[in-house]
Amino acid sequence: MASTKISLVFFLCLVGPCIGAGTTSAAESVSSIVTQGFFNNIINQAGNGCTRKIFNTRDSFIDAANNFPNFASSVTRREIASMFAHVTHETGHFCYIEEIKKRSRGRCDENVEQRPCPSQSKGHSGRGHQSLGLDLLRQPELVGSNPTVAFRKGLSFWINSVRPVLNQGFGATIRAINGMECNGGNSGAVKARIGYYRDYCRQLGVDPGHNLSC
Repeated sequence: MASTKISLVFFLCLVGPCIGAGTTSAAESVSSIVTQGFFNNIINQAGNGCTRKIFNTRDSFIDAANNFPNFASSVTRREIASMFAHVTHETGHFCYIEEIKKRSRGRCDENVEQRPCPSQSKGHSGRGHQSLGLDLLRQPELVGSNPTVAFRKGLSFWINSVRPVLNQGFGATIRAINGMECNGGNSGAVKARIGYYRDYCRQLGVDPGHNLSC
C-alpha cells in the first residue's frame, strides 16, 4: 500500500509541479501563487493607521505582473517568496509607497536622464520609465496615486536588476537590492529579510534553498 502511494505521488510530480515542504519550485502563473489569502496575510500585518492597506491590492499586483508576460508565466514560488520578502521589509507590509521613490527623491540628473527633470514640488520616482511605457519623470505622482503603476515600476526593477541573480540564492538578491546591508553593514536588516523569506517559503510550501545571507 505504501509503495502504491509513493508511485502515485511520483506520477503526479511528473505530470505537474510538485510543490510541498522541502521541494524546489516549478514555474507557475503568478495569479496561482499570489492568492488573495497570501496577499492578505502580508498586508493585514500593517498598522491600523496605514491608509495604503486599501490602496495596495492583490488585483493591482496581478494587473502589473501581466504587463510582463514572460515574468507572469514563468515565475516560481521561491521567486515570489523572495520578492515579497523584500517588499515587506522595504514598505512595512505594503504600508508605504515603494522605497525606491523615497530614496531617489530630489536626485534627478538631466545629464543622466537625457531629458528634463520634474519640478521639485513633484519629486522624482527614479529611472526605469522607458521600460514601463510611462513618463514618470514628468508624472512622478503616478507612482503614488496608481497602485498598478507603482507595482509595475517595482517589477521592472526586479526583473532587470534582481531576477538575474536568483539562482545564486536569496543572499544575492539582498546584495542586488541594498548591498550596503551586506558584510555586517546592517545585520539586523539582513536578518529581517531572511526571516520574511523563510516565512513566505513556508507559506508557499517551497524550500528556501542555500546561500540565504550576504
